[in-house]
Amino acid sequence: MKRSWVWNQFFVLEEYTGTDPLYVGKLHSDMDRGDGSIKYILSGEGAGIVFTIDDTTGDIHAIQRLDREERSQYTLRAQALDRRTGRPMEPESEFIIKIQDINDNEPKFLDGPYVASVPEMSPVGLIRTALMNMDREAKEYYEVIIQAKDMGGQLGGLAGTTTVNITLSDVNDNPPRFPQKHYQMSVLESAPVSSTVGRVVAKDLDEGINAEMKYSLVDGDGLDVFDINTDPNYQVGIITVRKPLSFESKKSYTLKVEGANPHLEMRFLNLGPFRDTTTVHITVEDVDEPPVFEPSFYFVEVPEDVEIGTTIQTIIAKDPDVTNNSIRYSIDRSSDPGRFFYVDITSGALMTARPLDREDVSWHNITVLAMELNNPSQVGSVSVTVKVLDVNDNAPEFARFYEAFVCENAKAGQLIQTVSAIDRDDPQDGQHFYYSLAPEAANNPNFTLRDNQDNTAWILTRRSGFRQHEQNTFYLPILISDNGRPVLSSTGTLTVHVCSCDDDGMVMSCNAEAYVLPVSLSRGALIAILACVFVLLVLVLLILSMRRQRKQPYIIDEEENIHENIVRYDDEGGGEEDTEAFDIAAMWNPREAQLVVKNRQDMLPEIESLSRYVPQACVMDNNVHNYVLAKLYEADMDLWAPPFDSLQTYMFEGNGSVAESLSSLQSVTTDSDQSYDYLTDWGPCFKKLAEMYGATDSSGALW
Repeated sequence: MKRSWVWNQFFVLEEYTGTDPLYVGKLHSDMDRGDGSIKYILSGEGAGIVFTIDDTTGDIHAIQRLDREERSQYTLRAQALDRRTGRPMEPESEFIIKIQDINDNEPKFLDGPYVASVPEMSPVGLIRTALMNMDREAKEYYEVIIQAKDMGGQLGGLAGTTTVNITLSDVNDNPPRFPQKHYQMSVLESAPVSSTVGRVVAKDLDEGINAEMKYSLVDGDGLDVFDINTDPNYQVGIITVRKPLSFESKKSYTLKVEGANPHLEMRFLNLGPFRDTTTVHITVEDVDEPPVFEPSFYFVEVPEDVEIGTTIQTIIAKDPDVTNNSIRYSIDRSSDPGRFFYVDITSGALMTARPLDREDVSWHNITVLAMELNNPSQVGSVSVTVKVLDVNDNAPEFARFYEAFVCENAKAGQLIQTVSAIDRDDPQDGQHFYYSLAPEAANNPNFTLRDNQDNTAWILTRRSGFRQHEQNTFYLPILISDNGRPVLSSTGTLTVHVCSCDDDGMVMSCNAEAYVLPVSLSRGALIAILACVFVLLVLVLLILSMRRQRKQPYIIDEEENIHENIVRYDDEGGGEEDTEAFDIAAMWNPREAQLVVKNRQDMLPEIESLSRYVPQACVMDNNVHNYVLAKLYEADMDLWAPPFDSLQTYMFEGNGSVAESLSSLQSVTTDSDQSYDYLTDWGPCFKKLAEMYGATDSSGALW
């Protein structure tokens, strides 16, 4: 069927700026007679929004501004309808409206502004340098404006611009230089290893990797004492201590430090050399150092039976300073809470102060301190490890309490018990025990012992026919000996109960049957027994009452004549004329004091003499100090015993004495009230006191 549409080609220019709607084209149907009976409708892209149609004439207008860069064409549909019935007069048709371009956009740089980096001293590039040898250190940033025109630059064309920021990148064209050629530094001799002495820095006008620096020591007398490291963040050289310093050994050092660029460019080597040197003078300052021990650690082995006061090691320390002060030694008591050791304050001799026992403490880790006499704040310390060696001082004993059972129907040679022993000692060759019956049980007719030679023993029956009613318990003493030197032994007791068993040997009962006597006590016998018990209780109470009445306080009648009293003091000494009360030789010869003891005849000592505890080492060394240590240890062990030579007990001084009380508690405290005239009446023995304290006459003479 032939189309009835009448078309014009629809084109429209973009960017229309008029006030009236822009005419696009006209739709017309050949069935339209111009009487308004045909109605035109428009649908599709932009219909009613961008484009409108006059439903009577079919004229199409654009009611919005068109931009080809946003949309270049629109597809629409048109239809003619009967205005009265609304029926389509023709089929719907599709048409396109194209937007024509005009020069309404200038050229644009999509990525602007641009940033470029050009190495300094670059010869040629896409953006060419206009100056030779451009130096970044002189000027680093440049800004270039670039213009672009369309239409080949013809008249009426549009233009766009952009900015190019050009940065000159750095190259290594500047060698490093030290700002000063001599550095003066000082360090304390007590500075620890790796501590910082000082810093040096070489300046480099470059940046980044081209300004990186590497410092090194190239010469000097302290190459083995000091070291230098490079700080990668600040590019400085840090001089540190490599070895301990000593003011007494060397007081100053001189170092030659070099700073160099590790990254070089061959084309700029003619600007070098890219390294520089400086001199560093380091002075070591003296400090008061604590004493130093030689060696720095002590290991001592000592047997556990060493005698008190024996020197086990001599600790040596010295003052490293030039003054060489005297040293005093002591033990850090926190490291030796048991006070097993003592160190001589001047010689440093380490001695035992208490008996050692490997089974209690096998290792002692003590700290010996050395202090300067003139400066007590300077204290050095050294660790001393004492290993207590084992000696055979513990006898073997049963591992546990052994209790065996034997059946009444047991046969001779039957095993009834296996015993084993333990020993707290630890011999180097290992433990080996020997078992045998004790001498008093060597010919025991009931049991025998077999030593298995593996630290165990069997107890066997020697006979058969055991009976509970004859004897229900046997005690078998067993002698256990070890292989130490000297050989030690102990006796353990094995308790054997006689039990009744069944045919399979299972124990049924181990208690002997009680024998009930068919005898009953009469009422009279019971009353007699109770009467006896009552009499005994009365006698006991009577005896206790008599003893209490006998304890009467000793009261002296004030009227009693003093000459009728005998007052006895325990011991006040005999003065210079008494040569028997105390012998000073006992302090210098403990052996003589131990063998020949002068017993006091007038009283008994409250504690026994400690001289018998003096070890043999003390006697041989003839050392009073060791003797005192032994006595000190014995006194420390007995917390309730007072010192024999200092405690004097006075029970009663008597009443009516001419001298009155000897106590100073009631003495007059002022010289004006005190009179000593009565001293002249006491006889020749108090003549000297009378002359010293007696009254004087006006001429100053004593009377």
